[in-house]
Amino acid sequence: MQNTVHFILQGKGGIGKSFIAVLLSQYFASKQADLKAYDTDQENTTFAHYKSLNAQHIPVMDYSRTVDAKRFDSLIENILTEDGTYVIDNGANTFSPLLAYMVENNVVDFLQENGKTVYIHTVIGGGDVLIDTANGFESIANGIDNAPIIIWLNEYFGKTATTEGKEFTDTKIYIRNEDRLHGLITLHERNRQTYGDDIKKMNTKRLTVLEIMESTDFTIMEKQRISTVVKDVYTQLDAIAF
Repeated sequence: MQNTVHFILQGKGGIGKSFIAVLLSQYFASKQADLKAYDTDQENTTFAHYKSLNAQHIPVMDYSRTVDAKRFDSLIENILTEDGTYVIDNGANTFSPLLAYMVENNVVDFLQENGKTVYIHTVIGGGDVLIDTANGFESIANGIDNAPIIIWLNEYFGKTATTEGKEFTDTKIYIRNEDRLHGLITLHERNRQTYGDDIKKMNTKRLTVLEIMESTDFTIMEKQRISTVVKDVYTQLDAIAF
């Protein structure tokens, strides 16, 4: 997984991109990877607030609140000039500019020509956000046609099925782009009053799993449930060849 670059892209906000960035970063760190983390979300720098992950914030908006696409240059130059495993969290407010920048500048080809392997991670949410996130996935697949895509099915908002009961993996959007997929990970729906509250507490305190296991702010059962969620994700990631 050395010299791999993982972009987390989805145009829908509040869908769990930063949570996925945090999980991915901890997973790679657990494999002794040389982690390089970046947060390009201009409004909600959640990823950058996990201090132990040392995520560097790349501000891409100018004082007029306009995204300056050229500011992404510093991110790409950092990736090109250092070895490591890169995780880049991107906010909904910078999704379209970053996607356009990557397409216009042939970023994936350029990185691959310089010894980097690029993966695109995107989130499909269940319930009311299924349609929006599915469309976001297709816009990514259409815009970036030369990088494998990893889908994260987030069941926090409900099951990832249409109102007719069709699973997302049976929809036309999925089938049209199935050949682009490198892996599929499910964030399983769990009890909101136990698992849900524990994950929310973890995100609020901006702590990694290792920090939680050493913290006195979490009970034994809270630690157990968080560990269960993380182990489930790690097992799914182990099945993907990076």
